[in-house]
Amino acid sequence: MKPTALFVLLVCLGWTACQSPTPPVSNHAIDSKYDEDTRQSVLLPFDTQAKPAFVRARLALTEKALQQTQPVILCQDSLSSQQQLAQLIALYDTSFTRMVRQPATGKPYRCEIFGVYPARQSDMARATPPYQLQNCYRVEMYNYALNSTSVAIADIVQQKVLTGYYQEEAQPDIPLALKNLAIRIAVSSPEVQAAYGFKPEESEALMASTKTALNRTRCERSGHLCVAPTFVKDGKALWAIVDLTDYRVSGIRWTNVGSTGPAAPLTEKKLQDDKVTSCFCEQETRLEKDGWKMDYMLTSSDGLRISAVSFNGAPVLQSAKLVDWHVNYSGTDGFGYSDAIGCPYFSQAAVVAYETPKVAVLKENGIIAGFVLEQTFRSEQWPGPCNYNYVQRYEFYKDGRFRVAAASLGRGCGNDGTYRPVFRIAFAGANNHIAGWDGKEWQNWNQEQWQLQDALLKYTPEGYAWKLADPSDQGYYIEPARGQFGDGGRGDNAYVYATLNKPNVEEGESDLVTIGPCCNTDFHQGPEKFIY
Repeated sequence: MKPTALFVLLVCLGWTACQSPTPPVSNHAIDSKYDEDTRQSVLLPFDTQAKPAFVRARLALTEKALQQTQPVILCQDSLSSQQQLAQLIALYDTSFTRMVRQPATGKPYRCEIFGVYPARQSDMARATPPYQLQNCYRVEMYNYALNSTSVAIADIVQQKVLTGYYQEEAQPDIPLALKNLAIRIAVSSPEVQAAYGFKPEESEALMASTKTALNRTRCERSGHLCVAPTFVKDGKALWAIVDLTDYRVSGIRWTNVGSTGPAAPLTEKKLQDDKVTSCFCEQETRLEKDGWKMDYMLTSSDGLRISAVSFNGAPVLQSAKLVDWHVNYSGTDGFGYSDAIGCPYFSQAAVVAYETPKVAVLKENGIIAGFVLEQTFRSEQWPGPCNYNYVQRYEFYKDGRFRVAAASLGRGCGNDGTYRPVFRIAFAGANNHIAGWDGKEWQNWNQEQWQLQDALLKYTPEGYAWKLADPSDQGYYIEPARGQFGDGGRGDNAYVYATLNKPNVEEGESDLVTIGPCCNTDFHQGPEKFIY
């Protein structure tokens, strides 16, 4: 496959929370009477009169927007004057708005501006200077009908869109207004109240803005936008899976979370967040050590990103980052969360950087072998139920090896979760090729494809499964984790996706919104959409 510069790795880990097993809790589905596919190209949710008054008000807002020349619901969150200007600039850009109407009929799709955020350096991969970063804003628009996202980077001084992209089957994080709406829908639901025993308080809702799915409902079947306000009671968590495309509860599920431990201390957290944001979210940091050189920074939603990585002067990586966490709490029902990790402020991340990045000594067999670059992302109330603690880690060895890794330290919303981090690793160079070991020799991949690290995968005697090299056959062997690294890992069961790096197509060099569903157990995890 030539040229190959992008290598996407999805590690599918069978991690579970460290709790004693508890008996399964019965689940109650309420979506079975809606078997028809209601994926609407233009329309609003049906059964309007049956909706609560606050939902009808939302529908009226949508109806009004659809009558406008630019049929887009403006961001309902409070915006500064600069953010409002950026939103307006984006809406006047024909590339950004090219999918707000049906091409054949001109009828309006249902679209909404979900967020306007200060741009990060990690957003500017395809922006052409001149520009000043402090004048740039990232504008995200969601198309409910097509389950797609448009992103624009607007310069409010030059009053133009510098760059942007359109992503099919992708959902940005929801704004505060939709989060609050989802909570109101959940607590007002008779099904939720009956299952919980009484009407929960809105303030009790956890994870209400984190995207979810419930397989075999329209959340999964029709690509609807769904979130899951979650309520903890008596060591169990009640998930109210709210369909924000149809404004209703699509299903309810219970998980066991066990006893609640003390929340993490929040001493001087605000000052710490300020430091993380100003020092590591708004600018890149240069790191030079043991022959390695690189830049690193915290992104809005793709974790800790490294870029321009070289070893002893030779380019190694264009960039690497952690795009999504897919958390599945049921192997049969298929429900869970799609998490993002990133900066504490002005971020689309569900779980944010808890402290500054750390550089530490890396030892191998008791001998200093290199260094580690590590970042912790943590929910404020961790280790309470439905709070998360993720660690992202890069290991760099003095002999030129490197390793990309991540871990979930719990606690999460259940004791039977499967956590799948989605890495994007873009190798340096324009004419690389990837090959897989067939048990006897290396076989080049001649097209974009994926492969699962299953029981049939072949390994060299050294433990390598793939090889990525330049035309002179210089490069890296890729050794999947099988529990051999002594860090508590039990093996990856990884999906590996190899794609071409297409210079004029946005496939993740800038920050990505959520690209895949939380709960599929096959190769449909998000990166497959970049394989043509």
